[in-house]
Amino acid sequence: MPTFTAADGATLHYTDEGHGIPFLCLAGLTRNGSDFDYLAPHLPPLRLIRLDYRGRGQSDWTGADSYTVPQEAADVLALLDHLQIESAAILGTSRGGIIGMYLGATAPDRVRGLILNDVGPVLDPLGLERISAYIGLRPAGRSHAAAALMLEQGAEGFDNVPPGRWLEEAKRHFISTDQGLDINYDPALATAFHTALKGQQGDLWPLFDACCKKPLALIRGANSDLLTQTVADEMAERCPDMIYVEVPDRAHIPFLDEPESLRAINRFLGLLI
Repeated sequence: MPTFTAADGATLHYTDEGHGIPFLCLAGLTRNGSDFDYLAPHLPPLRLIRLDYRGRGQSDWTGADSYTVPQEAADVLALLDHLQIESAAILGTSRGGIIGMYLGATAPDRVRGLILNDVGPVLDPLGLERISAYIGLRPAGRSHAAAALMLEQGAEGFDNVPPGRWLEEAKRHFISTDQGLDINYDPALATAFHTALKGQQGDLWPLFDACCKKPLALIRGANSDLLTQTVADEMAERCPDMIYVEVPDRAHIPFLDEPESLRAINRFLGLLI
């Protein structure tokens, strides 16, 4: 199991596969590197790197105070240093996109370009409220099949999802225990999330604007409750060269194996060759 040690001694898990352009994939708030399993088979030859943030997946739990964007961005840089990678293209889903924008503004020499998956510099309160309602809670279903049914029933804005996808999601993000299913991340992440919401000031437009200087792409779920059409349109206006696609029948977040997602990702990668 490939791991590296962060500056504070935390052991963090990652995967590193293939050769070519370093393509670092950063998952959503409660998620991990398995989020990109759907995308991986469709990618051209490249070096695919995935990180489990601290407190998620197979990485150490280090407490609510450490689950912040600056700390997670520092962990990304530590991983690149560990792998002796000078700079990488980044695909950031939701939280991963925020980390990507933060790095694009604070460590631009380490970022070749950035793909944002259904996230931008302004987050809609409706989406944040939805996340607040589930973060840190164990799933009610006692089996993966039951959890898959609950995911499907609660997936407002999703349609034409590949058969078996919700069961795949349940197996990736819930673990079986003697007491039923459990989340595969530190429940203290909920404390960190609510603390960040209370302390939120302003928006992230300066971070986004800094990223416009390099190859940039935006993938938006057409039914997203986190990234509004208005914000996405302003992103496109501020950065006219940005690759921008909307994925029909998807809310937050697209799975990234949709034809629209793949076209945007391949166009973006073509800019780096």
